Amino acid sequence: MNATEPLIRTSLPELIRLQADARALTLPAARPVRSRQAGLQRSSRRGRGMVFSEVRQYQPGDDIRSIDWRVTARRQSPHTKIYEEERERPVLLLCDLGPSLFFASTGAYKQVRCAQAAAILAWLALWSGDQVGGIVFNEHGMDVQRPARRKKSVLRLLDALAQFQRSDADSRPGTEPPLTLDTVLQEARRVAHTGGRVFVISDFLSVTDATGTLLGALARHNQVTALRVQDPLEESLPDRGRFAVAGQNGPVWFDAGDPRFKAAWQRKVDEHEARLAACFRRAGVPVAVVTTADSPAATLQPLLGQRGRIG
Repeated sequence: MNATEPLIRTSLPELIRLQADARALTLPAARPVRSRQAGLQRSSRRGRGMVFSEVRQYQPGDDIRSIDWRVTARRQSPHTKIYEEERERPVLLLCDLGPSLFFASTGAYKQVRCAQAAAILAWLALWSGDQVGGIVFNEHGMDVQRPARRKKSVLRLLDALAQFQRSDADSRPGTEPPLTLDTVLQEARRVAHTGGRVFVISDFLSVTDATGTLLGALARHNQVTALRVQDPLEESLPDRGRFAVAGQNGPVWFDAGDPRFKAAWQRKVDEHEARLAACFRRAGVPVAVVTTADSPAATLQPLLGQRGRIG
């Protein structure tokens, strides 16, 4: 492996080594808090609730609705059921490795940042006791892994992230219609469990009029966050200089100092930003940005709750 390869593609060993970045985001786990009376506090998790923990002798202040009458009759003294917050939750990672992510003007390629962000989230979810699954896709196909609470499942997901990345040799046109984000969002509705945590990691350059509706349908029964992978060049052009952007038929050169080109570029950027904002607003989905210039770990920090758990 040469010195620049990790900036263009990442490998399974590199994604496994991101455990260290994930560890840096976590804090020591606290002991679970039990309540005498279930339902005193509202859970932040949609669709998940309280699960049975144990039966103990009734104490003043316990909810009489939680009395276990069978145990009470058998032991001839009041006993009540104790509940605690359900800890296990399915986490589903949708990872876009399509052709538009084989690009960067600085830092690492967008496909590398996508894979890194997904790997860190997968490790965090596994260590929190959650089930981990994902859909990794590019224009040629997708790999679907249903959420499971096993390290082997995380490793399979990371292997798919490594295998589905593009290289220069993958720029050949395909004979089948390319797979799109909208198709994967439809598949995610079949894979996601009610009350799960879903991350859609993409550059969202291929959004359509249907994308917001599909995201909203997924968010109706799950907590969904969009992680937008973005390059600085997609926000604004430099003041001057000639640059090359890869295209299907080879590199395309442009002059950033040309005022007409710059105005046309900015119009395109503004139109896409407005369309994307409307898409996320219609879906009711929050957005975080992962840039090609920076490691994803810092971006993911605000998404974590107490003790480094995915919020």
